[in-house]
Amino acid sequence: MKPICVKCQCFYRPKRNGFMFMEMMPTFAANETTPEERRGTRMPHLWQPYKLWRGDLWACPECGHETIVGVAYEPLSEHYKRDFADAVAAYPPQVVINDC
Repeated sequence: MKPICVKCQCFYRPKRNGFMFMEMMPTFAANETTPEERRGTRMPHLWQPYKLWRGDLWACPECGHETIVGVAYEPLSEHYKRDFADAVAAYPPQVVINDC
């Protein structure tokens, strides 16, 4: 089943396969705020790289809303692995996700 835009009542369409994104993790200072205060784009300085992922970017043909689906079971690399910097350089993330 394709993703569905509830607002527009239609199926999303694939926009880009192999869409790279970085899952971020809170820094130590993040413990001083609530998750609601720091998630998303509110406090990007309180986040650091955690996992590099690849998924598929889909978009609603009516309103243009985008979503990432079809994400692999495991990330391409994680912050503690030796190849992490090389993986990020080879597959730069197109968006960072400041949430956990």
